This record gives sequence, structure tokens and C-alpha cells, in this order.
Amino acid sequence: MHTIINSIQSKASTRRSEMTPIECFRQPNYECQDQGDAMKLEVFVPGVSADGVDIEAHGPDLLITARKTHYIRVNWSTLHLEAAQRDYQLRLRLGLVFNYPAMRAEIHEGILSVTVPKRNAVARNPLLQRVA
Repeated sequence: MHTIINSIQSKASTRRSEMTPIECFRQPNYECQDQGDAMKLEVFVPGVSADGVDIEAHGPDLLITARKTHYIRVNWSTLHLEAAQRDYQLRLRLGLVFNYPAMRAEIHEGILSVTVPKRNAVARNPLLQRVA
């Protein structure tokens, strides 16, 4: 004889099913370095290629979204890797001192390097005034 046991939903299981989009991401590790006329930001995003990176500036905030390439395995089975395979999102409030349209970014071996120049770097650096 087979017995049917109804599962009791816990608060944790309902919370997982109602995840908001911000909970689908995890915050990557990062380092900031002030270089005088610019700020260099290194974000550690392993498993992300250049086409999966999206960088946006909203007022004083810098939003970096890095999406991993998700492979579907042929021998798929659940391993509870959902948390480890989440994409990355980093939101930093840097301020209005930076010239966001002039920022440069490159990615190499899972390290995203973003250089954001400061707005008044030309006024402070006499070498830049001669070139400009």
C-alpha cells in the first residue's frame, strides 16, 4: 500500500519561490584605487565573458551587472548549485565627481577593470591642459 504524505510548506520554501530580481544576483568582491585624476575599480567576476557585462551610471550610482554563461549539462541532476551559479551585480554610490561617459572597461581572466576619470582632472593636471 502506498501512502501519500503532503509536504508542509515552510517559510523558507515560499521565500525562494518569491525571489525578487535583486536576490537573483550576488555581490562580487571588488577593490577601489584612487589614482588622483581617476578611480580604478577591479571587480572579480569569474565565469563572465565580455559580452555578459553591462555597466550603467544613474546619477551618482554606478551599476555593474555581469552575467555568467550558463551551460546546460547533458547529465543534468540537481546539485543545489543555484546560489553558486547566480550572476553578479554591484551597485556603488561614487558621487557626481566622476565623468561616467568617459569611463573605460576591460575584462581579463575573470577580473573586470573599470577606470572612471574625474570631471575636473583637466583643471588640476597641467599636463592634460597642454594636450587638450
